[in-house]
Amino acid sequence: MHEGELLGAHRQELRRGTVVLACLLALREPGYGYGLLKTLETAGIPSDGNTVYPLLRRLEERGLLQSEWNTDESRPRKFYRTTEAGSEL
Repeated sequence: MHEGELLGAHRQELRRGTVVLACLLALREPGYGYGLLKTLETAGIPSDGNTVYPLLRRLEERGLLQSEWNTDESRPRKFYRTTEAGSEL
């Protein structure tokens, strides 16, 4: 692997870690996927649904997020919140 490829790989890993930490920080207050995408974009960390929604599921499986459905509105939404383990991370 030459220097340019190595640098690119490190940047990609840094970006992944940044998105994970940004999600955990943003979801200390309950939020849903689309709102999180907008929050990340505003913070200068643009992401897309193909990245964020699978990430939310993985973080929930690892116990770093918890979720619940809000059915009060006409369209049910799944809200996520950072768990204590996610806050510690």
